Amino acid sequence: MGVYVSVRGWLECDEKQLAAAQHIISSHADDHYSRGWSTPQRQVNWTCYLFYGADIRASALDWFSHQMAQIARIPASDDDGDRVRGLFLASHEVEGTTEWQIRDGRLVWSPADARHRYLDG
Repeated sequence: MGVYVSVRGWLECDEKQLAAAQHIISSHADDHYSRGWSTPQRQVNWTCYLFYGADIRASALDWFSHQMAQIARIPASDDDGDRVRGLFLASHEVEGTTEWQIRDGRLVWSPADARHRYLDG
């Protein structure tokens, strides 16, 4: 059957960065796990949000993290210098939960805080 990881979280960006992120996502489309991506029907105000939620095989984590690393490297699109940022929790059936931060142009992995253990169920 395989080992699964529940991946859920969001990205925050501006409109230009959202378009770049969607291009990266479409370049990795697999017609299965890529269906976990969604955006609001209409963005509200100036921050764009991009969400992901799916239970994926542990063997697909490289597929997902490669996208995240590429998205993290999207440059700031205006003078304020804001980069894409986000937060994801990945609950692995065997190894527990990790926190993935997208910040400062990088994807940073760390063990999730104990307060998120209720999501491991």
